Amino acid sequence: MPENKDGPGPARKLNLQLQLDDETAQGSYFNFAIVNHTPAEFLLDFIFVQPQQPKGKVLSRMITSPIHAKRLLMALSENVAKYEQKFGPIKLPAVKATEPVVH
Repeated sequence: MPENKDGPGPARKLNLQLQLDDETAQGSYFNFAIVNHTPAEFLLDFIFVQPQQPKGKVLSRMITSPIHAKRLLMALSENVAKYEQKFGPIKLPAVKATEPVVH
Protein backbone atom coordinates (compact mmCIF):
# COMPACT_ATOMS: atom_id res chain seq x y z
CA MET A 1 0.00 0.00 0.00
CA PRO A 2 1.43 3.49 -0.80
CA GLU A 3 2.67 5.69 2.02
CA ASN A 4 0.44 8.51 3.23
CA LYS A 5 2.14 11.85 2.42
CA ASP A 6 0.13 13.60 5.16
CA GLY A 7 1.31 11.49 8.05
CA PRO A 8 2.27 8.04 9.28
CA GLY A 9 0.53 4.94 8.01
CA PRO A 10 -0.72 3.74 4.67
CA ALA A 11 -2.49 6.09 2.28
CA ARG A 12 -6.26 5.66 1.92
CA LYS A 13 -7.82 5.36 -1.52
CA LEU A 14 -10.56 7.97 -1.90
CA ASN A 15 -13.58 7.38 -4.11
CA LEU A 16 -14.87 10.93 -4.59
CA GLN A 17 -17.93 11.77 -6.65
CA LEU A 18 -18.29 15.39 -7.76
CA GLN A 19 -21.43 17.29 -8.70
CA LEU A 20 -21.23 20.05 -11.29
CA ASP A 21 -24.33 22.11 -12.04
CA ASP A 22 -24.83 23.68 -15.48
CA GLU A 23 -24.01 27.25 -14.41
CA THR A 24 -20.77 26.26 -12.69
CA ALA A 25 -19.84 24.03 -15.65
CA GLN A 26 -19.85 27.11 -17.90
CA GLY A 27 -16.97 28.55 -15.89
CA SER A 28 -15.86 32.16 -15.51
CA TYR A 29 -12.99 33.86 -17.28
CA PHE A 30 -10.58 35.83 -15.10
CA ASN A 31 -7.49 37.78 -16.12
CA PHE A 32 -6.33 39.04 -12.73
CA ALA A 33 -5.95 37.42 -9.33
CA ILE A 34 -5.04 38.63 -5.88
CA VAL A 35 -3.70 36.21 -3.29
CA ASN A 36 -3.56 37.06 0.42
CA HIS A 37 -3.06 34.94 3.50
CA THR A 38 -3.41 34.76 7.25
CA PRO A 39 -1.68 32.20 9.47
CA ALA A 40 -4.70 29.91 9.03
CA GLU A 41 -5.88 30.40 5.45
CA PHE A 42 -5.23 31.66 1.93
CA LEU A 43 -7.67 33.98 0.16
CA LEU A 44 -7.77 33.97 -3.64
CA ASP A 45 -9.75 36.66 -5.44
CA PHE A 46 -10.41 36.00 -9.13
CA ILE A 47 -11.10 39.21 -11.05
CA PHE A 48 -12.05 40.26 -14.56
CA VAL A 49 -10.58 43.60 -15.68
CA GLN A 50 -11.73 44.98 -19.01
CA PRO A 51 -8.98 46.54 -21.12
CA GLN A 52 -8.57 50.29 -20.62
CA GLN A 53 -10.95 50.31 -17.63
CA PRO A 54 -9.88 51.65 -14.22
CA LYS A 55 -11.69 48.99 -12.20
CA GLY A 56 -12.42 45.28 -12.26
CA LYS A 57 -15.05 42.97 -10.83
CA VAL A 58 -14.29 40.23 -8.32
CA LEU A 59 -15.96 37.16 -9.78
CA SER A 60 -15.16 34.79 -6.97
CA ARG A 61 -13.31 34.63 -3.66
CA MET A 62 -11.99 31.25 -2.67
CA ILE A 63 -10.69 30.60 0.85
CA THR A 64 -8.57 27.55 1.60
CA SER A 65 -6.13 26.10 4.10
CA PRO A 66 -2.34 26.42 3.69
CA ILE A 67 -2.15 22.69 2.93
CA HIS A 68 -4.68 22.95 0.11
CA ALA A 69 -3.04 26.14 -1.19
CA LYS A 70 0.24 24.26 -1.51
CA ARG A 71 -1.50 21.33 -3.22
CA LEU A 72 -3.08 23.80 -5.67
CA LEU A 73 0.35 25.32 -6.35
CA MET A 74 1.77 21.85 -7.02
CA ALA A 75 -1.15 20.89 -9.30
CA LEU A 76 -0.85 24.14 -11.29
CA SER A 77 2.92 23.75 -11.58
CA GLU A 78 2.56 20.17 -12.82
CA ASN A 79 -0.12 21.13 -15.34
CA VAL A 80 1.80 24.14 -16.67
CA ALA A 81 4.83 21.87 -17.18
CA LYS A 82 2.69 19.34 -19.08
CA TYR A 83 1.14 22.14 -21.17
CA GLU A 84 4.58 23.52 -22.07
CA GLN A 85 5.86 20.06 -23.00
CA LYS A 86 2.96 19.67 -25.43
CA PHE A 87 2.57 23.23 -26.77
CA GLY A 88 5.88 24.96 -26.01
CA PRO A 89 6.89 27.60 -23.47
CA ILE A 90 4.34 30.10 -22.22
CA LYS A 91 5.85 33.52 -22.85
CA LEU A 92 5.03 36.23 -20.33
CA PRO A 93 4.73 39.76 -21.70
CA ALA A 94 7.14 42.38 -20.43
CA VAL A 95 5.65 44.48 -17.63
CA LYS A 96 5.49 48.20 -18.36
CA ALA A 97 6.86 50.54 -15.72
CA THR A 98 3.36 52.01 -15.25
CA GLU A 99 1.65 48.64 -14.65
CA PRO A 100 1.23 47.40 -11.07
CA VAL A 101 2.98 44.16 -10.21
CA VAL A 102 1.00 41.99 -7.83
CA HIS A 103 2.79 39.22 -5.94
